[in-house]
Amino acid sequence: MLWKLLKQHISVAQLAGFFLANLCGMVIVLLSVQFYSDIISVFKGGDSFINNDYIVVSKKVSTLGSLVGKNGTFSSDELKDVKSQDFVKKVGTFQTAQFKVYAGLEFSGMNISTAMFFESVPDDFVDIKSKDWDYNIGDSEIPIVVPRNYLNLYNFGFAKSRNLPQISEGMVGLVSLDISLSGNGRREVLKGRIVGFSNRLNTILVPESFMNEANSKFGGDKKSQPSRLIIEVDNPADERIARYFSDNGYETEDNKLDSGKTVWFLKVMTGVVIAVGIVISILSFYILILSIYLLLQKNTDKLESLRLIGFSARRVSLPYQILAFLLNISVLIISVVIVFMSRDIYLGLLEDIIPSFSKGSPIPMLLSGLSVFIVVSVYNVVAISRKVGSILK
Repeated sequence: MLWKLLKQHISVAQLAGFFLANLCGMVIVLLSVQFYSDIISVFKGGDSFINNDYIVVSKKVSTLGSLVGKNGTFSSDELKDVKSQDFVKKVGTFQTAQFKVYAGLEFSGMNISTAMFFESVPDDFVDIKSKDWDYNIGDSEIPIVVPRNYLNLYNFGFAKSRNLPQISEGMVGLVSLDISLSGNGRREVLKGRIVGFSNRLNTILVPESFMNEANSKFGGDKKSQPSRLIIEVDNPADERIARYFSDNGYETEDNKLDSGKTVWFLKVMTGVVIAVGIVISILSFYILILSIYLLLQKNTDKLESLRLIGFSARRVSLPYQILAFLLNISVLIISVVIVFMSRDIYLGLLEDIIPSFSKGSPIPMLLSGLSVFIVVSVYNVVAISRKVGSILK
């Protein structure tokens, strides 16, 4: 009965305006968060074991340098200079195997073998589950990371020409390789297992603990200067990085600086779009508050009468608070539905363009929507209570 009494002056047009504006703002915010969560995997998913803020650096190889015997390694002074730069957080060096490596396996009745090489980087730069990347001195199995294009060469080149079955990344992880190590008058055969693939590193990576042990045993522990560095930076899009590398004749692998700039631009654009959505949501929120305030002013006489016959301000506020809550929860639910429908459309397009694309989790989007809903609902409850209280004083 109380609701029937108070709803007489409700403007359906005003509430509809609030609903549509808030729905628009909420969809923009949630869709931006979800799209960012999905698309960021394009830049990070392929090399999940190497952080996006790491850059692999080498020296440019020139004809003149080759003729005069320059081997393109970094001296200790150059290494110190790199470490002293403001944009550098830490620097690791690639350690090269000082021994011969051969790998072989038996597959579909064929014995395949090839000469290989190994490199390693400090374990802090490698983000693989410890159980997969764990190597202790004396172990008989070596965890290995290989370039993804090696698998592509087999599937689309070698396998096609020999009528062999193509293999997936998951299948490769189940294959055990026979790794032959020789040098310093010694020879040993170990097992190798591929635990990851890289789009960024054109090398065959093994744990540093294994490399130290093997170089000592098969390479005589010969010391050599690093030819490549892996650098952790604050922001790959920092213009100082590109300028410093250009001035010193260094180059990065796989256009890493361009990728970092793209990620930075994506973050900025996502932030701008989210900001626009928030502004629209705030404006729609004020439309709702003003509509309810206007409704309360129109019902001032009724509210005073209800107060005189014993209704508390809290009881009188409740119908308006429920109205605001129902509008907010409806906006949240419909927004989430629209986001999931839109997501299905753009995910299909991305999967067609990028076969290895992996979608992100919807949890950040849902948490963002829930957070906005809670903040707006709480503010609505407080604002309505205060307005009713001021009228009934």
